This record gives sequence, C-alpha cells and structure tokens, in this order.
Amino acid sequence: MKVLVPVKRVLDYNVKARVKSDNSGVDLANVKMSMNPFDEIAVEEAVRLQEAGTAAETIVVSIGPAKAQETIRTGLAMGIDRGVHVQTDEDLEPLAIAKILKSVAEAEGADLVVMGKQAIDNDYGATGGMLAAMLDWPIGSAANSVEHDGGAMTVVKEVDGGLQTVKLTLPAVVTTDLRLNEPRYATLPNIMKAKKKPIEAKTPADYSVDTAPRLTTVKVTEPAARKAGIKVEDAAQLVDKLKNEAGVI
Repeated sequence: MKVLVPVKRVLDYNVKARVKSDNSGVDLANVKMSMNPFDEIAVEEAVRLQEAGTAAETIVVSIGPAKAQETIRTGLAMGIDRGVHVQTDEDLEPLAIAKILKSVAEAEGADLVVMGKQAIDNDYGATGGMLAAMLDWPIGSAANSVEHDGGAMTVVKEVDGGLQTVKLTLPAVVTTDLRLNEPRYATLPNIMKAKKKPIEAKTPADYSVDTAPRLTTVKVTEPAARKAGIKVEDAAQLVDKLKNEAGVI
C-alpha cells in the first residue's frame, strides 16, 4: 500500500498571531513557522503503518513557497520515505489545494491519503472532503482511531454523544484528529538521513490545475479585548451578579 501525506507550513502554534497594520492578513514576517499539528499526527500515522508492514511506501507532499521544503524535511526525519514539493508563492484556497492533491495522488498511484483534518492558520477544514469527492473515494474524517484490515480501513471518530465507526474500502482518504496518536520527535540521526532523502520539485502548472482564487479576504482583525473577571465571595453573590448584573438568569 502506498500512503500519501499532505502537510502544510503554518505559523507555529506557540507563537501569538499578529494582524498586519493594514488588516489585510496575519503578519508572518520574522516569526517561527512549523508543520501544522494535525499534519504531524498524519505523518506519525503513516510511519506507524509502514513500521507495521501495512504501507510499502510513504510520501509527504507540501504545496507552498520554497521554505515549505523545511516542513517536508521534518516529515522525512520522522520516517517518511520521500517528498514532493509543489512550489507556489500563492496562498491557495482549499479547492485549489484539493485539485493539486488529486493530481499528485493519481500520479503517485496512492492507495491511502492521510492528512490533518484542518490547518490551524485558516481553520477551513475543507480540503480532505473536497479531495475525497474529486477522487470519488470514501473518507473517514476527524479520526481518533484507525485500523487496517486487508483492503479496508476502520476509522473511529468522536461525534455528539458518543463515537462513530466507519469502514472504508481502499483507496480512501482519512483526516486526523488530535487524539489519534502522539507524534514522535525526530532524532538527530534521522534528521541527518532526511537531508539525503529525495524531494521531487513540481509546480501547479505541472498538473494543469486552475488555482484562481474564488474567495476575497475583505478584512482581518484581532479579537476584541475581554474584560477582566472578578472574584465572588460565595455562591449567593455569584447568583446575585448573574441575575442582577449579567442578566443571564
């Protein structure tokens, strides 16, 4: 089985996002960038499938600027076999990303696409579903448990009030949630080995994909500042303030 793992270079989750002075977007100048946390989980799951003998080859693909190669190298250091870098300086929308990933999956002959359920920079959470629809493959979304059984994958996800279990016939798409696994740290020897692993260079034009934007960002603003909270002496005072000041009861 060949597993494809899309990853995205995003603002590191430990960094506080700052809005540009003209409100056109988030300021990414001179800030730490890293692999999207949900994608790290997808990489870990692909490596585990390979270690279990289920996956014969794993491929990490990233669509983005030249520095996205650093993100690909992170995946290679975690244990992925090789990488594909589709270089573009455009901030592509989920539809364009899904179109490119469809072409990559078909060109590579992938049997399974494992990807993060969303990226923490825009929170669209739409690429996985769009990709599955374009490929006409089944999808197990927001997985917190995955099991391979012959030509099928059993995926368990959290839903309101419990768990939902779906069985997918391969080829398929699986998007990962936070509780699926805990990604490993790349060791120094593996980081050195990753430098020698191949990364194939591509562009959206190589796949004849229309990446024209369908959406326009009108304005980006920071959340409104929250008022400081207060401490109450007892439950009676809490009830009084909720009733007479906040007006919520």
